[in-house]
Amino acid sequence: MTTERAVLAGGCFWGMQDLIRRYNGVISTRVGYTGGEVRNATYRNHGTHAEAIEI
Repeated sequence: MTTERAVLAGGCFWGMQDLIRRYNGVISTRVGYTGGEVRNATYRNHGTHAEAIEI
């Protein structure tokens, strides 16, 4: 079986995750922050990071 990985950023990652999980062939998802300058970004402290989802 061949798998591929994508990281997408845009808007609320919880909303994106809910939508993307519904597609056939999606094995797993993981949300977090990408880009930006804050080390170990969190929900309350993510600076200029974008909310992202790994598929």
